[in-house]
Amino acid sequence: MRERAEQVVVRLDGVSRQYGETAALDGVSLEIRAGEAVAVMGPSGCGKSTLLNMIAGLDRPTGGEIVVNGQDLGRLGETGLTLFRRRHIGMVFQFFNLIDDLPALDNVALSAQLTGVSGRQARRRALELLDELGVAGRKDAYPATLSGGERQRVAVARALMNRPALLLADEPTGALDSRSGEQVMDLLIDLNQIGQTLLIVTHDPGLATRCANRLIEMADGRVARESALERS
Repeated sequence: MRERAEQVVVRLDGVSRQYGETAALDGVSLEIRAGEAVAVMGPSGCGKSTLLNMIAGLDRPTGGEIVVNGQDLGRLGETGLTLFRRRHIGMVFQFFNLIDDLPALDNVALSAQLTGVSGRQARRRALELLDELGVAGRKDAYPATLSGGERQRVAVARALMNRPALLLADEPTGALDSRSGEQVMDLLIDLNQIGQTLLIVTHDPGLATRCANRLIEMADGRVARESALERS
């Protein structure tokens, strides 16, 4: 039983989130195990972005319990949540969220420096990641001069800097052209195949079926259906 519990990276138990009269989440319970790639889909307003924010510790539930990588997020204050996020969770966003006045290398290195890693050590790892993701040649380029695909690869490198237990991706191909989107999908698949646990929120069924091995469909703040996926 202990071994089984250690394999669970995310556990939500009866999680609710009210915004005034609106229930963004309504008693959601789910588990994500180490090494899984899980896609969350559903119409706008169904609660999928709220779910992502809860798991990231960016928002707090009005009811229920959230445990990520063995940590009950409800027991952490705001500073504790920030530190937890930096050390254990990587996040990739639709619009990249890179810092405009830092070159690619420093954008990636900064997330490690914020946890106390020396600048020299952080830049060494950042360069290794940029090289693995095929954009080391753009290490000195500023975000505005990068293509969309290059920016998302830099963003993925940043998300991986602290070797997160969980990588959260919110519409990671939504701002990309089809070719760049395919490249990012391939990258997510490669990461999962070497053991990275993924949670992907998307409107794109092609992204879900290509990158995930389990689909969670949401409606009206609830999990409407879960199903296994065969990667296409």
